[in-house]
Amino acid sequence: MPEKKTIEKARKDAREGKSPSTQAGEFVHEEIEHIREGKHGARSARQAIAIGLSKARRAGVKLPPPRPGKTSEATREQAKRDLAKGARKQKPSPKRSAASKRRLKKEGSAAASTLALSRHARAAARNRT
Repeated sequence: MPEKKTIEKARKDAREGKSPSTQAGEFVHEEIEHIREGKHGARSARQAIAIGLSKARRAGVKLPPPRPGKTSEATREQAKRDLAKGARKQKPSPKRSAASKRRLKKEGSAAASTLALSRHARAAARNRT
């Protein structure tokens, strides 16, 4: 479950007419902070960003699934499910939440380091151009 202040920041961005990706950025930022604080880990910067985007979709941010060719079919399908879940305003399953948190706790925190994020940003930029 995202923190209240993150949801408020995202809603503020929506009121100001900012794009869904900007609103989702608040959730990604929160996720990176969680990894840095040691709440849980991630395997890579990409996974940390994916978790944040998933949280954003489930919180009701109208962020479309990635376009075909950018990611796998499974990722696109999961993004669609997250989007649908966000529209329903359903509470997350406690069992599933606990299970995923347990798995993430076993991962490292290097994924949210400045170096890892910088490396990911460069790689993403290379793919764009």
